[in-house]
Amino acid sequence: MFARRFLPCIYLKNGSAVTSEEDDTIIEADAYSLAMKFCKNGADGIIIFDLSEGMGDEAHEESLKVIRAICGDSEVSVYATGNIQRLEDVKKLIYAGCAKVILDYDKDVNVLLTSAASGRFGRDKILAAVSFPQTLVRNIEELDRNLLIGTDTNYHSSDKTDTGKVGKIAEEYVSGILLKNIHALDLIESEVKLPIIISAKDLALNKMIDFLKKDSVSGVTGNVISLNSEEINSIKKIASENGIIVRKLESKLKWSDLKKGPNDLIPVIVQDYKNDEVLMLAYMNEEAFLNTLSTGMMTYYSRSREEQWVKGETSGHYQYVKSLTADCDKDTILAKVSQVGVACHTGARSCFFNEITGSDETESSSPHQVFEKVYDVIMDRKLHPKEGSYTNYLFDKGLDKILKKFGEEATEAIIASKNPDKHEIVYEMSDLLYHMMVLMAQKEITWDEITRELADR
Repeated sequence: MFARRFLPCIYLKNGSAVTSEEDDTIIEADAYSLAMKFCKNGADGIIIFDLSEGMGDEAHEESLKVIRAICGDSEVSVYATGNIQRLEDVKKLIYAGCAKVILDYDKDVNVLLTSAASGRFGRDKILAAVSFPQTLVRNIEELDRNLLIGTDTNYHSSDKTDTGKVGKIAEEYVSGILLKNIHALDLIESEVKLPIIISAKDLALNKMIDFLKKDSVSGVTGNVISLNSEEINSIKKIASENGIIVRKLESKLKWSDLKKGPNDLIPVIVQDYKNDEVLMLAYMNEEAFLNTLSTGMMTYYSRSREEQWVKGETSGHYQYVKSLTADCDKDTILAKVSQVGVACHTGARSCFFNEITGSDETESSSPHQVFEKVYDVIMDRKLHPKEGSYTNYLFDKGLDKILKKFGEEATEAIIASKNPDKHEIVYEMSDLLYHMMVLMAQKEITWDEITRELADR
């Protein structure tokens, strides 16, 4: 049984969030800021509707730029739909960082893209948006007629009443349904056995709970969530109390299981979950501990102010919980977080920057940190050229030279791999990685972007 998701949506037009596809009244001038607000309020994902169709290529590219920025900083998965005319548009959304692309089955061109998009990016990346079950059946027939399916289901227009075949074909190419008409839920359920996200402009809470109790419903979206995003955690609590599984942090230890220090506090060591950098040390009381679990945002107790505080509530430098672990004595918590901005009030990334003593042997050999350090040196050469630097020689010669060297190093790595000497392979692959990082720096691609893409696969 899957946990139900609450997914606020953004109707994106000219960089702003508007009321709906039919109403372009602006509800938030900066769509990016609204997306970050959704993350802070406990959203399980964000659905973006690109409303740039018919507004020209420039407007479409601007929308993609906003979507890319949201995907880059969002703490939750982003799904996108709208203004999809060809496979290239699907690719652009995937490359922008979208976890899933939604093909609107009210548009024939989106239907005809289903097989190609699913084949290129995988069915897990594709959802189908439908208004009525007849739309789904008609479009499945259209897929079959255009020989885009390539399965042995042998489904034809004469099989309209065989819903099992319709469902089998749908499940071959999409991983879920976005249902734009909640009144058609029972009929859609009879056609396909796929997770269904229901969309609603307005819905009474008791009705929402009834929908979420259905086995087929995986989540809810629409303005009923977007315009009430500050209540997402409260809605989750009510849903949980009604026996519905929701996405939230579950603690295997109770506060009473932990050994507290003076004033019933416990120290918390905070690390960046990406590279294990130690960011700060703070304290929690029971209220802060429970609030951290309920919101997914690090909350502490200030000993000087004698009050609870959410990290980032004044600076915007929030910390999103990735994991909480107690030490062997259960008297200290290690928190791994996604850090927005910097952790220290001084403006430093980490609070630990006043060196007392150390040695050269303390240099980290963590793969991620080594890659970051080499990349930082390469970027420094790009920004501050150094005479006699080979890296600057490559940058001076330009992209074609960098690509040529990257290709040559790839060839040398292949040749080395045919030989039994492992050390030669390591040497050539190191050369290849270095030239790859020069190319990354030239195109302003970061390791965070690469590792995020790999993690999503």
